[in-house]
Amino acid sequence: MPRKNAFYAQSGGVTAVINASACGVIETARANRGKIGKVFAGRNGIIGALREDLIDTSKESAAAIRGLMTTPAGAFGSCRHKLRSLEENRAEYERLIEVFRAHDIGYFFYNGGGDSADTCLKVSQLSESMGYPIQAIHIPKTIDNDLPLTDNCPGFGSVAKYVAISTREAAMDVASMCETSTKVFILEVMGRHAGWIAAAAGLAAEQEGDAPHIILFPEVAFQREKFLKQVQRTVKRHGYCVIVASEGAQYKDGSFLSDAGVTDAFGHSQLGGLAPVLADMVKSELGYKYHWAVADYLQRSARHIASQTDLEQAYAVGQAAVEFALRGDNAVMPCIVRGKGKRYRWSIGEAPLEQVANREKKMPRGFISRNGFGITEAAREYLAPLIAGEAYPESRNGLPRYTRLKLAAVPRKLKTSFKV
Repeated sequence: MPRKNAFYAQSGGVTAVINASACGVIETARANRGKIGKVFAGRNGIIGALREDLIDTSKESAAAIRGLMTTPAGAFGSCRHKLRSLEENRAEYERLIEVFRAHDIGYFFYNGGGDSADTCLKVSQLSESMGYPIQAIHIPKTIDNDLPLTDNCPGFGSVAKYVAISTREAAMDVASMCETSTKVFILEVMGRHAGWIAAAAGLAAEQEGDAPHIILFPEVAFQREKFLKQVQRTVKRHGYCVIVASEGAQYKDGSFLSDAGVTDAFGHSQLGGLAPVLADMVKSELGYKYHWAVADYLQRSARHIASQTDLEQAYAVGQAAVEFALRGDNAVMPCIVRGKGKRYRWSIGEAPLEQVANREKKMPRGFISRNGFGITEAAREYLAPLIAGEAYPESRNGLPRYTRLKLAAVPRKLKTSFKV
């Protein structure tokens, strides 16, 4: 039986270690040349497959592929393109199968979050009904850490490390100047419905009085008066107040404090500007001098201080995806399983996509302090191992060295084009 080729694509917001998963896929496939053919990548994610715009990773050297381990962002390009339901737009799914068939692709590795897990599942199901079965394996990736059935998500540990370090360093700056300058500093971080990233900032505090003094979680309804009283109380006690706020902070009715009134390609409310909203509250009600910052893309692209744990796990799920496919598995996701005991250990497990797609894992209430503004010891024990270890990239002239791929195009075989 001839060897089938594989298709790999990156989806949604990228991370500091998503390319390590790509490295895991490609290196493992190359080590199994007798069982699997070439690995083609989608240029700019799934739309690369829809447009038949494929990249031939076999043209890349072993050194270039290994260099993905220390390179941030999406090396092959990503996109925010949600494939709608089969009932709404069957044509897109049929186009995928058409492209896969034309290029003799039998394996589909989709590296992303909950929406991409849903796409992976649908491709698996539809391909079977169309008489060209595809083994679809979802590779977990999301800085939001909100995928179910996995202890944590590759990409999160590095963001958590960045946020914890940034919080500590900024707090030291504010503390040194608060007598005559800034009293309140607000750091806005990502996290639409789950406050995992904001929670990670809590690791910056080692003893009573350390920043962050207030963390705002999407899981805890925002109360204006309670928040302002906590800010005032903290400034009086410590001289300054550091706040870390998840962009998804919301009122009791579920409305976001920072809803911009528009939606993205996935139908999600476009968020942004929470930090200045909070700063205006502080200024108008309490009169404190403030500064605010938005971590934004910096938090998810900060490869220079990535977590070693995160890097190893990102590679491992990519490697496992190929191994799962070669043993015949389908419509599954490699997941991270935390071992028991005080010493942190982890292994790779397997989760069915029916139980992953379009589901979110929020912060457990037991991870949030009783007053709703901090994390508990249980949260600290969960989070701390995920930021452990340094994985610095090599540097030249004071700057990190990142790999640059050839991104050689695969010749098109279909006569028809497809508009995305």
